[in-house]
Amino acid sequence: MSSKKGTNKGIPVTMPGNKWPFILITSLFFLWGLANNMTDTLLAAFKRIMSMTDFQTSWIQMAFYGSYFLLALPAAILIKKYSYKTGVLVGLGLFIIGALLFYPASITMVYGHFLVALFILAGGLSILETAANPYIISMGPEETATRRLNLAQSFNPIGSITGILLSKIFILSNLNLLDAGQRASMAPEELKAIQSKELTSVMGTYVGVALFLLVIWILVKMTKMPMAKDKVKKLDISASIKRLLGNRNYCWSVTAQFFYMGAQIGLWSYTIRYAMQELGKSEDDAAVYYLASIILFSSSRFVFTALMKYVAPRRLLFIASILGVFCTLTVIYGAGMVGVVALILASGCMSLMFPTIYGLGMQKLGNDAKIGGSGLIMAILGGAVLTSVQGMVSDRFGSINISFYVPLVCFLVVALYSRVQKSLQQNVTTT
Repeated sequence: MSSKKGTNKGIPVTMPGNKWPFILITSLFFLWGLANNMTDTLLAAFKRIMSMTDFQTSWIQMAFYGSYFLLALPAAILIKKYSYKTGVLVGLGLFIIGALLFYPASITMVYGHFLVALFILAGGLSILETAANPYIISMGPEETATRRLNLAQSFNPIGSITGILLSKIFILSNLNLLDAGQRASMAPEELKAIQSKELTSVMGTYVGVALFLLVIWILVKMTKMPMAKDKVKKLDISASIKRLLGNRNYCWSVTAQFFYMGAQIGLWSYTIRYAMQELGKSEDDAAVYYLASIILFSSSRFVFTALMKYVAPRRLLFIASILGVFCTLTVIYGAGMVGVVALILASGCMSLMFPTIYGLGMQKLGNDAKIGGSGLIMAILGGAVLTSVQGMVSDRFGSINISFYVPLVCFLVVALYSRVQKSLQQNVTTT
């Protein structure tokens, strides 16, 4: 930080000449926000379409965030060997292919085929995030790295809002309101016709996104981007991993990111279901409360980014995580609109967490930044693992309310990291 108080007021956000590249790369944050939150709505959609349990629908998140985990390290190797631009182009390419694969999946009507399409799509997002996050950090002074990343990440929830609106208008509003019991009593041909129409709505939305992404891919390809060079070009993964594992601040940040993603995806994946239960709404109507969560998430990120001029990021992280604990407790023990409002407010608490944990974890990584960045992206696996645990808890106890103990624990882990981060970071040396 630039002063004893931990503020960075007066230090520029980006280096001279990096404004346009910063704007272009920041636009990518919008794109994976759109995809992430379209995926969250699929849990409610497939539960209705195919009469699934909460655990079965959680496989959507397993496929999505499992791919994030598996592709992050290969992405870092690709980026370190070639360039950030190469990573962006490959990531966008897989994003496009995965979205287009929703078309054959809608024809076969096989759940597994949709999971494969999501896996490929998410692989592209993993590469995009692995490239974009450290690239944004490299575009200015280290003192403003966390604030710069928070600014770029502020456009991510705008994409999220867009994704929710697309899902609400083109997917959820087209779901037949017949419940699982009514569907089970229907003739196979009649049920298949209904499911085909519903899945076509899902497919059309994703294919439309793919066509838009193709335009973005062409624009990136035609744009000359600056290179963020390492002082050491030799790729030595084992040495980097060894240094990273010896960096306590980094290891703690990966752990905190894993649990934060469990909180975020767990809360958002079950927001629609919770609102349906507490307010007696349909999927389409309940999506309004999910949208409210993302709007608050988006606006709060801009607020927290501004506050970071005056308050150390780790302190804001601690305050937000403790508030998240209280909101989640209200979700568990509250009822009706009180519980729903608390669930929405929890999103405001989460808004600064991902970029702040990422920025704190990337401090003083030096030439290990690209491999280190991939580890923080791999931590997104927490969104799959812990959401599945939440689904199992919901099925086991027959209560969505009780399942929110999982994100409650996640907020407590983030709070613990924020308390010890300063002492951990002081013992780190740049490689």
